[in-house]
Amino acid sequence: MAKMKAAMAAVLVMEKEGVTQAFGVPGAAINPLYAQLRERQSIVHVLARHVEGASHMAEGYTRAKAGNIGVCIGTSGPAGTDMITGLYSAQADSIPILCITGQAPRARLHKEDFQAVDIASISRPVTKWSTTVLEPAQVPRAFQQAFHLMRSGRPGPVLIDLPFDVMMAEIEFDIDTYEPLPVYKPGASRKQIEKALTMLMAADKPLIVAGGGIINADASDLLVEFAELTGVPVIPTLMGWGAIPDDHALMAGMCGLQTSHRYGNANMLASDFVLGIGNRWANRHTGSPEVYCKGRTFIHVDIEPTQIGRVFAPDYGIVSDAKAALALFVDVARAWKAAGKLRDWSGWVAECQGRKRSLAYLRKTNFDNVPMKPQRVYQCMNNAFGRDVTYVSTIGLSQIAGAQFLHVYHPRHWINCGQAGPLGWTVPAALGVRAADPNRKIVALSGDYDFQFMIEELAVGAQFKLPYIHMVVNNSYLGLIRQSQRGFTMDYCVQLGFENINADPGDVTAQGYGVDHIKVVEGLGCKAIRVHRQAEIAPAIQQAEAWMAEFRVPVVIEIILERVTNIAMGTEIDNVVEFEELAGGKADVPTAVSMLD
Repeated sequence: MAKMKAAMAAVLVMEKEGVTQAFGVPGAAINPLYAQLRERQSIVHVLARHVEGASHMAEGYTRAKAGNIGVCIGTSGPAGTDMITGLYSAQADSIPILCITGQAPRARLHKEDFQAVDIASISRPVTKWSTTVLEPAQVPRAFQQAFHLMRSGRPGPVLIDLPFDVMMAEIEFDIDTYEPLPVYKPGASRKQIEKALTMLMAADKPLIVAGGGIINADASDLLVEFAELTGVPVIPTLMGWGAIPDDHALMAGMCGLQTSHRYGNANMLASDFVLGIGNRWANRHTGSPEVYCKGRTFIHVDIEPTQIGRVFAPDYGIVSDAKAALALFVDVARAWKAAGKLRDWSGWVAECQGRKRSLAYLRKTNFDNVPMKPQRVYQCMNNAFGRDVTYVSTIGLSQIAGAQFLHVYHPRHWINCGQAGPLGWTVPAALGVRAADPNRKIVALSGDYDFQFMIEELAVGAQFKLPYIHMVVNNSYLGLIRQSQRGFTMDYCVQLGFENINADPGDVTAQGYGVDHIKVVEGLGCKAIRVHRQAEIAPAIQQAEAWMAEFRVPVVIEIILERVTNIAMGTEIDNVVEFEELAGGKADVPTAVSMLD
């Protein structure tokens, strides 16, 4: 067998496991691995400006394409702790990423050595597996196990911590005979699927709730086929958005307290049966189980056994990978349809479609205010970006309103950290998506605070030629927190505006908005445009596309919004408060999906 440094074995295993891209920040304790990466030249490396940024880049890379596993690398101490937010985000949304950290030599552990933190213990609650490898010969097998765990069952992140002397030690390892371990994914039985369909046949107004597990399993086509075979409408969750196109006749809208459609909530409340596949019943989707479950029968299909019954007890649970379950659902439904055993729910479908088309269930977007209302921004984005755009967003009023007003037509075209929602996620995640796909149309969406959190990562986009458009809706506020403070009758520590002494005195509209994002973005090597009126948005997007083609860098379009806009949300799916006007006619909602037919 070949003799090599343990660090080289790690690189060779990553190659065999399909890794071609990594994101990271080198340092003294991880330099042995970087030396082998440099020698092999087989894994493209993007240098982040912050290790948390590298972890979010890895997330974006994984989320962009089925089968991808993003890799982020950092040195010892703070590099690992900086990755914790990325690990939490990945764990919460079932996203496999591999974090690799350097560590002090084994003899220096527990001896107050510089940056010798026990990162394996710190990261364990937010990973599927965290380990410090203490024996050099175990390095290749630790990496083998990492890929096996990330891909098996409910996907998720892994952290491998490598002491300096472990990486430097020579081991014997035969990469030529190495094989990845078989992936384990539970699958439903035919008997289980037949029972579920029998229960479905007893329903008068059934719905399918399509979760992010369907997208993770690359099973969106099977979902659509099953829905079309049975004629059952589909409610995607935020993480499942795009599993069925927004304009599909069976897409019944999103349900939830914030990122939802009025018609989606109404359709859920009118239903009597819900088949959840690959979803978690997260509280922003359900609200309280008492309201969400009342009068409904539930089946829950999930890859993770302990997820079933976690939020509420379904009437029937099936442990299965979403793709395996849907393949059987399609098979059995096709046989039952041929035998005339499927019910006709066309009346119920027409009822759901009617709500989707009804002005009573649509929020007005066609505002002409200056400074702009965010609703009009999303209307302009719908007009400008078309059906094939990929949106990347994290949290805040910008993301909530985006989910209410934008349209998604394909899986993995809404890339959003749904559960953790860390501010600052958007820029690095968008860069990771671009690294995964050099050709797709990528549009990131941020409020000004999210944008400022990790704005330094724009320099990465400039350095490594990772172009995308970033729409920054700037209200100079921590908007979502300000809105939640209404319940405390306060507006406290959420204002981001100030009189910038360097502001352009001719730009009256931006006075008092604080940070000059245009100058910051340009200082980081990218391009930027500030927009004040809706008529300026389309030309700005055209200019952005021209600059991306010419310079191959991110382009930021900053839109100055009115300072305070409250976005529809509530405490229950039957108690969502509307703060703005609803549609009074078709002219109020020209880009609502039902108006695009």
